[in-house]
Amino acid sequence: MFERISNGFAMARSSWRVIMSDKKLLLFPVVSGILFLIVTASFLIPMGILANQGKLEDGKGNLQVWVYPVIFALYFCTYFVIIFCNAALVSCALVRFNGGTPSVGDGFRAAMARLPQIAAWAFVSATVGLLLKVIENAGEKVGQIVSSILGTAWSVMTFFVVPILVVEKVGPIDSVSRSVSLMKKTWGEALTGHIGIGLFLFLLAIPIVLLLVAGFVLLDKMQGVGIALIVAGGISMLLYMAVSAAMNTVFMTAVYQYASTDRVPDGFDHEKLSHAFGAK
Repeated sequence: MFERISNGFAMARSSWRVIMSDKKLLLFPVVSGILFLIVTASFLIPMGILANQGKLEDGKGNLQVWVYPVIFALYFCTYFVIIFCNAALVSCALVRFNGGTPSVGDGFRAAMARLPQIAAWAFVSATVGLLLKVIENAGEKVGQIVSSILGTAWSVMTFFVVPILVVEKVGPIDSVSRSVSLMKKTWGEALTGHIGIGLFLFLLAIPIVLLLVAGFVLLDKMQGVGIALIVAGGISMLLYMAVSAAMNTVFMTAVYQYASTDRVPDGFDHEKLSHAFGAK
């Protein structure tokens, strides 16, 4: 078990090195985060106003019928911007893995070329996400457990979907089928890579948390220093979130390339990949 986690940690370091060698890859999760906030605010602010006016519920305290399509539209739009930016990052990562030097524009152009596939996958993701939310809210504890199990299974089944959309140009159903096939082919200890990335990111977060704690502790006695530390910690946390998202996407893309072509991406170790993602 320790060896498996060690392999995952080694691949986390490889993902980190790829990002540090091409820092513009961080722009994609940054853009994704900004667009996510804009889209979410554009829905939630008007809905909040209507909720305060009591216009979201009928006389029996149930949500108005028209609210559900609005919630679905929110899910669709948020999934769309996240998948679009992930597809752009995946495209650039694949170019980087094979010796190229991609630009940010190259990534977004590649995502635009897959717009129908991305929109279709966003629709499927929004539908599944909404259904899981309904299940979660339906049966209190039981609903939460069932929703969590189904959500985890769905995440595993769709692990490779975004790079498949980018590279293989297939629709949602074929993408899920292909993703499941690749997971079966390279199941082994595949998911331990995420444990390694989680451990790596946990260690990376420790100094940021300490910075924020120190800022709040000093806020009363040394207000200027405290504020400066909190601001620095906040900026560091935003950067950390971008790094975290980029590392997970780069890692997933590296696994996809190895699983689908047996080619080891530049920056990754063949032995670590073969041990961590060896076939059954």
